[in-house]
Amino acid sequence: MRIEYVNGMLLRRAFIGAANYLEENKEDVNALNVFPVPDGDTGTNMSLTVQSAINQILELKEDSTIDKVAKSASSGSLMGARGNSGVILSQLFRGFASGLEGKEEANTTDLAKSFKLAADMAYKAVMKPTEGTILTVARECAKYALDLAKKEKDVIIFMSKVIEHGNKSLDNTPNLLPVLKQAGVVDAGGKGLIVILTGAFKALTSKGEIEYLGRSAVKKKDSKQGVHSDELETSDIKFGYCTEFIVNNTKADVEKFREELTLYGDSLLVVGGEDLIKVHVHTNNPGLVLEKALSIGELNDIKIDNMRIQHRNLLIDEEEYENSHNNVIEIDTKKENKKYGLITVSMGDGISKVFKDLNVDYIIPGGQTMNPSTEDILNAVEKVSGEDIIIFPNNGNVILAAKQAKEMSEKNLYVFPTKTVAEGIVALLNFNQDASIDENFEVMESAIENVKTGQVTYAVRDTEIDNVKIKKDDIIGICKGDIKAIGKDIQKVSLELIKKVVDEDTELITIFYGENIDEDEANKLAELLEEKFEDCDIEVVYGGQPLYYYIFSIE
Repeated sequence: MRIEYVNGMLLRRAFIGAANYLEENKEDVNALNVFPVPDGDTGTNMSLTVQSAINQILELKEDSTIDKVAKSASSGSLMGARGNSGVILSQLFRGFASGLEGKEEANTTDLAKSFKLAADMAYKAVMKPTEGTILTVARECAKYALDLAKKEKDVIIFMSKVIEHGNKSLDNTPNLLPVLKQAGVVDAGGKGLIVILTGAFKALTSKGEIEYLGRSAVKKKDSKQGVHSDELETSDIKFGYCTEFIVNNTKADVEKFREELTLYGDSLLVVGGEDLIKVHVHTNNPGLVLEKALSIGELNDIKIDNMRIQHRNLLIDEEEYENSHNNVIEIDTKKENKKYGLITVSMGDGISKVFKDLNVDYIIPGGQTMNPSTEDILNAVEKVSGEDIIIFPNNGNVILAAKQAKEMSEKNLYVFPTKTVAEGIVALLNFNQDASIDENFEVMESAIENVKTGQVTYAVRDTEIDNVKIKKDDIIGICKGDIKAIGKDIQKVSLELIKKVVDEDTELITIFYGENIDEDEANKLAELLEEKFEDCDIEVVYGGQPLYYYIFSIE
């Protein structure tokens, strides 16, 4: 088989193959997490991001040009990006699409230039790029592709050699990033990228029809999302039709279009980029909204739901919903004008209750086990009121998605980059509704400098870190990215962890116990800590978080 030009249909096929192959191999990518903890989600985040790209691509006509396919992949991945790896991947797709702009098909030279633009875009997205990561693999693949394209015109041979070089780059990541070498793994994001390229290659070289395997699973998940039935009476629904669509091939002024749509309903989300505008609105006249949109471009991915009928037929199991960890925004229906709107990311119903008590307006469920997407965050931002809106990610792997949402939102959105739940709570305790944004950030930054977060979970695989051997199912205590304690007993590991983290300045230890710890166990641990640290106040709070037996806030 020889291919000298890739058209839109072939690129569509390649993307579908990439998505399928990544979904099949995501657990292998997850297993490469440096720490052997149960929330290694790089593969999952990258897979969900690619699925968002595919869902956008599938709305195009099959004979669409290569630039339209690439642009749709970029738009879909930007909105669906989850976690740091997903955000970086969306930027790779964005740069790749820019290289194909205006083209109907691409040869190896075009693809190589697009790979280079993809790598450049991804590096720009990261404030402090680290070598030995997906960035390195993307950059080295692009550099090799540019040289190779000068002599190799067969796309199949070209891709095969780029992937071969990419695997060499991936194998070298432990030599560039010591923490990978210590853990005995290659970079998970880099592995995910190679899986994507390999899946695309397999699709290009296979015969027959190719079916996207992930779409049904995605729709099944979406069907379980919704608000609780006791939160919404049909008489309270002012605008009855949830209307969503995408405007293609438009150069329209996004802000002007948004203002025009405010006349037709509420819960309005209008986000533009790459000649596309994504719209979500609750309205009583979807026809008028669509007619207005048709005046500025072509429409696709149109979805209209009658929310009153949906409510009457709501069959969600309330208890199951309460315990789920889907990325569904908890809605506070208050719409009063105020200075600040506060959004936080939280895992566990107990921790979410703490945030509610701290006057957070919206809580996006997520964190360790499931990172919210850029679109999840944008939806929350659009629905919250406030002259200035602040989001507290409470997880290092959510910060990039939050910053991407900030760039895409038209509202005054600020990201206060909390990396843990403990930091988020301490920041909010020091937040002042009457202070300026700069004053609040200064006070909160100072406050979180004085808090340390400890976490107790279990190892999901055998590994060795800092010459310490860890066995699968060992209990491990972590603080600031370091494993401080290892053992077989949860309480003993917790005590050892606290001993190593507490210092002479510590005044308060808050215990957030998870869904797999009962209150008696948590209180027993508190008694042991009171005996050991007589000068510290000990508080016990139900967190309800999954996977982590305990989260400690040490101040």
